[in-house]
Amino acid sequence: MPFSIRPDRAFTVQFRKAARRQLRHATKILDERPEGLDEAIHEARKRLKRVRSLYRLVSRETPKFHARENARLRDIAASLSTLRDASALVETATYLQDRARDAEEAEAIGRIVAVLAARRDQIAAADTDIEAMVPDTIVALKAAINAVGEIDFAGGHRKHGRVLARGWSDTIRKARKALAACEEKVSAEAFHTLRKRTQDYRAYHKLLSPLWPAAMAAKYDVASRLIDLLGRVNDLELLCDLVETEHHHFDNADDLAHLLYAIIFHQQQDRQAALDAAEEIFGDDGWDEASRIELLWIAFGD
Repeated sequence: MPFSIRPDRAFTVQFRKAARRQLRHATKILDERPEGLDEAIHEARKRLKRVRSLYRLVSRETPKFHARENARLRDIAASLSTLRDASALVETATYLQDRARDAEEAEAIGRIVAVLAARRDQIAAADTDIEAMVPDTIVALKAAINAVGEIDFAGGHRKHGRVLARGWSDTIRKARKALAACEEKVSAEAFHTLRKRTQDYRAYHKLLSPLWPAAMAAKYDVASRLIDLLGRVNDLELLCDLVETEHHHFDNADDLAHLLYAIIFHQQQDRQAALDAAEEIFGDDGWDEASRIELLWIAFGD
């Protein structure tokens, strides 16, 4: 589903089209579920993240709209998170199993994977609330689609370039702030914030890819690798939290010891790799990059 804004066409029209496409796709996938409910939820949440990034890009121009619609989309995504989060924990443990130090550790973590898979299946079977709330979720998404029509950007092509540049610069500034917090103190919240801002940054490279397709695609790939690292950091933290809060699932102390060692080892590696990658992406002042975006945008209109 295309997610881009063409600089040679009316900005408001293009912006509305980008938002509506993502929201309509989320609605369609939840309604039809060609690969099952879990995959539909996963795909729908990705589309909601894109739209929230899109609204964040212009939030200075549309503060009231952004506050209201961001809250709406955040609540929709949160209501669908339980089953997907359980599946993500299985994927994380499988990742650790595939990278085990030896056969003993692989077998131990393999048993943990089986425990987590059974937990996921129990949630899927017992959580009728998820199935029941899908129709309400679709209603909420349709309301979000209707709300897109409220967006209307005044001014001409040059002003729209400045709007995009400010939003781009704000994203990099927020990412740099999160990066500094990560470097100052190991904090799950700070790493999670850095991931969200990197997701915004990646989304903007897809959104504005018509400005410079090759360069945007290259930066999109770099941001994607960082998001994967930060996502794994977050998932490892969630797996560690599950061990703490639902320890009754893990009655084999030796298996649990292997799991915790693997979590700690990979957390340390992935955190450092993520910090190094983030320094490469966000190490410079974002305004220079934002200014280039503005100049490219204006060039298409001249």
